[in-house]
Amino acid sequence: MADELYKTLGVSKKATDEEIKKAYRKLARQYHPDRNPGDSEAEEKFKEISAAYDVLSDPEKRKEYDEGGVFAGFGGGGQAPFGTGPGGFGGFDFGDILGSVFNRGGGGRGQPQQVRGRDLETEVSLSFDDAINGAQISVTVPKSSRCQTCHGSGAKPGTSPITCPRCGGRGVENQGQGLFSISQPCPQCGGAGQIIEDPCPTCGGSGLTQQSKRLKVNVPAGVKDGSRIRLAGKGEDGPRGGPPGDLYVTTRVASSPIFKRLDDGNLEVAVPITIPEALRGGTIEVPTLNGTKKIKVAPGTKHGTIQRLRGEGPPKRKGGSRGDIRYRLEIAVPKDLSEEQRKAVDELAETLNGGDPRAELLRKAGR
Repeated sequence: MADELYKTLGVSKKATDEEIKKAYRKLARQYHPDRNPGDSEAEEKFKEISAAYDVLSDPEKRKEYDEGGVFAGFGGGGQAPFGTGPGGFGGFDFGDILGSVFNRGGGGRGQPQQVRGRDLETEVSLSFDDAINGAQISVTVPKSSRCQTCHGSGAKPGTSPITCPRCGGRGVENQGQGLFSISQPCPQCGGAGQIIEDPCPTCGGSGLTQQSKRLKVNVPAGVKDGSRIRLAGKGEDGPRGGPPGDLYVTTRVASSPIFKRLDDGNLEVAVPITIPEALRGGTIEVPTLNGTKKIKVAPGTKHGTIQRLRGEGPPKRKGGSRGDIRYRLEIAVPKDLSEEQRKAVDELAETLNGGDPRAELLRKAGR
């Protein structure tokens, strides 16, 4: 277990500070949520990387971790093993654990705990073209925002919060002894480190009021239905000056009457062709995302044959390349024939008479 944080960053226990920093920067760029919008696994990996670096980049924390493995036995009571569950530590949030272990007070080390605002989720509707090309969409989000009367302090204008007499303003109380003593939020001030004697009449002391915020969302090109876009710091404000949460925007993309999106990131179009075109081949015009192009139909083309235009599809979210457009050629067979058409078909049938095309099939079936 004393190696887990090093394994998270992909370095050895003997790694230098510079090697740890270099490994962190490389992984942080790879898994950063802004480079992996909608990827929950990358987001969780980024949190684990950041938490591991928080420990190993601090000489005091790293020494304490190396000597005792501060997470050994943490939680007890049959919790999931180290490295499993949300955040990577037996169902506990990595950030919360680190805050508890390394800010457990004593000698004035502890600080009032700021509570982070809640993350929010909303949906945005996009046309097919906007999803393919990217767009800037406005959304209105109801959320808890900093009170304009008290500016988030929670105290009535002209007054100020007082230091909590129970925790001395640290916001935490210690439980246990030695290396594994754990800090818990002070029950009197709720972890704020301060008590409001004269609450703000607008927000009732919370420092927050319900407001509607209009935000602009930059939708990257190539998003699919159900993609999630993270807007850092656009969630609810934290109480009493705490940092804001994030806003997650889920895209709802309208279907196209022409293009069908495939799971592999390409597009498919059903293109009807005539019987003569299927028999003798030719050149036909097909739709693309930016107009039309011509493709060749080979002589003797069968129903369902796929033709492909490479690089004409939607942008791929990773790598900067574009997908393809697949054209599924479908032979259009008229339901009703005029007398003249019927005669022409009969003449063609006599000309092409080469035996029963189903004879081999029936032979194999033993019929």
